[in-house]
Amino acid sequence: MDTSAYQQALRDRQRELLARLRRIDVDLGRTKDADAADRVTEGENDEVLEGLGQAGQDELRAIDAALQRVDKGTFGLCVRCGKPISPERLAAVPYAPLCEDCITSD
Repeated sequence: MDTSAYQQALRDRQRELLARLRRIDVDLGRTKDADAADRVTEGENDEVLEGLGQAGQDELRAIDAALQRVDKGTFGLCVRCGKPISPERLAAVPYAPLCEDCITSD
């Protein structure tokens, strides 16, 4: 399997996520408003940003694992059963670790 296109897509997404996480860190580090009503709104916004940050970190871990599979020569193979992951699934989720059969058996 030629993994170069997948590897490029993974690296592009990795760069995009890292930039987004840096922006989230900047936003979370801003000085809070002294007004109580504004602080409540800022607190709610911070919760949303923290959730987005966690989701981004989770996706980065999945991308790192996929890039390791590229290096090992196991990219595109299900980490559970070893069968090939369909090209359609990899096109949709290039860091997918499981084939369709294993993902539905969970």
